[in-house]
Amino acid sequence: MNFLQKHCVPCEGGVARLTREEAEYCLKETPGWTLSEDATKITRQWKCADFAEAMIFVNRVAEIAEEQDHHPDILIQYSRVTLTLWTHAIGGLSENDCIVAAYINALEQGKVGKVEA
Repeated sequence: MNFLQKHCVPCEGGVARLTREEAEYCLKETPGWTLSEDATKITRQWKCADFAEAMIFVNRVAEIAEEQDHHPDILIQYSRVTLTLWTHAIGGLSENDCIVAAYINALEQGKVGKVEA
């Protein structure tokens, strides 16, 4: 399944969260992300050149999040950026999290968004 061919759908609850097996499949399609022990969140960390580069990256992630209307938890520690995705309304992972992770990976690889070569 190519998550880059999908778009997030609003989730206000009432949707089953991904099973561990489904979450592990999501990870196969979104390299670099790690699954929490309880299989309810995925996390990835980036090391940028400095704080300014970290902020540029975070702003690009914010564009994706706004476009998809699905937002990661963001932790910035000077040049280190940690993103955590989970669907708050269901207390776990949904397909939306996999979609956003795929778009963020594509951003990093220069495949989507405003990435300078």
